[in-house]
Amino acid sequence: MFERKCYQKLLEWKTSSQGRTALMIEGARRVGKTTLAEKFAEAEYDAHMVIDFSIASAEVKRVFESYSDDIDTLLRMLQLQYGVELPRRKSLVIFDEVQRFPKAREMVKHLVADRRFDYMETGSLISIKKNVADIVIPSEEDRVHLRPMDFEEYLWALGRKMLAEEIRRSREKLIPLPDSIHRQAERLFDEYLVVGGMPQAVVAFIQDGTFTECEKAKRRILALYRDDIQKFGGVDARKALAVFDEIPGQLSESSKKFKFSSLERNGRKEAYEGALSWLEESHIVNICRKCNDPNVGYRLSSSDSAMKLYMGDTGLLVSHAFSDNDESLEIQKALQFGKISVNKGMIVENYVAQQLRAAGRNLFYHTWEEPARDSGASKPRPREIDFLVTRGFGDAAGKPRVCPIEAKSTKTYSTVSLDDFAKRWSSRVGDEIVLHPKQLKVEGHRAYFPLYMAFCI
Repeated sequence: MFERKCYQKLLEWKTSSQGRTALMIEGARRVGKTTLAEKFAEAEYDAHMVIDFSIASAEVKRVFESYSDDIDTLLRMLQLQYGVELPRRKSLVIFDEVQRFPKAREMVKHLVADRRFDYMETGSLISIKKNVADIVIPSEEDRVHLRPMDFEEYLWALGRKMLAEEIRRSREKLIPLPDSIHRQAERLFDEYLVVGGMPQAVVAFIQDGTFTECEKAKRRILALYRDDIQKFGGVDARKALAVFDEIPGQLSESSKKFKFSSLERNGRKEAYEGALSWLEESHIVNICRKCNDPNVGYRLSSSDSAMKLYMGDTGLLVSHAFSDNDESLEIQKALQFGKISVNKGMIVENYVAQQLRAAGRNLFYHTWEEPARDSGASKPRPREIDFLVTRGFGDAAGKPRVCPIEAKSTKTYSTVSLDDFAKRWSSRVGDEIVLHPKQLKVEGHRAYFPLYMAFCI
């Protein structure tokens, strides 16, 4: 098993809950939820039982239906079914793929009240309406989100934990890494853009040492996502699939704002609300919403009409983008070594979005127009900040301030949008961050970080 940051959240839940709540591990398909839950059970409990509702027998399901009002008998029957003896208060019961059998999820309330064992649930599409339509969602349910591996977890998987620690130390002390170490980190970062953070793809890459098996693993995951959309998307399936297929093309545009008119004539975002909700709740995409008034509390002024759609995993985006090309593997190799002219900007921006979401941050961006330089100019000057986060600002006694983030994919770039943003909102802005493919440097309140440092913003 790869080391995952989410493991610490599971430990915190076990310590603080003391059996008073169940824990739901939610995330996209193939992101590693089941593996994480099982390894946690093996390491932290004397015994555990895994009930996988994707393969559970009819008899197991009948136990839940027949003894829903008799917890003693239900738990005894389950232990007999699985041949496991669970000591009181030292055991964990895992409901795997619990969305396949909502009845079990509804019973969590009573099982937790019994306090005999701890309970953990894992699932994808957990919030999809059809999976909760006929049940009362238990209030005794804490949640954590497991996302694809960020770049730091990827380094851990490669056995490069010391390098990850040095990257963090460099960022905290604002001192550049030695050039030789910086080049190592850059090479592994370029590799990560292609491999991504889906555990199956990472395993395939480590075992095979080439992109061939890794690409096959990613293609299988993409096919699974397409099947899920068509199977579980209901009335929104067609629209969700159209949005899913359009993401690479839309991200390759200069504005990266998703244009629904490209999907159908006179297409409007309102017609795709259900499809967008499905894709977001399934964790297939990360939605970055436009913030109209950049101030602490971005959601208060976020726009429902303008957004960017990023893939949940950057490696999947790369495979998705080149899925129609028979030479996609060669394109990916060339992309890693910078030998092909593609819009690397969309890949880098997707990567930053992925790192921010892995860190638990919601995604917001901001656009505006600066006045024309003179009365004779025909148009105002468009400006955009890629991402907005909130950070404590040292010059304001640690009070939260707006932290604008710009993602740059090339070594030659302009910061005109960031410059104008800092002037326009000077009373609100704290630290400014530029992520670029160069060494770390600091100029006043603006830090220029190598792209590989995005996980520790």
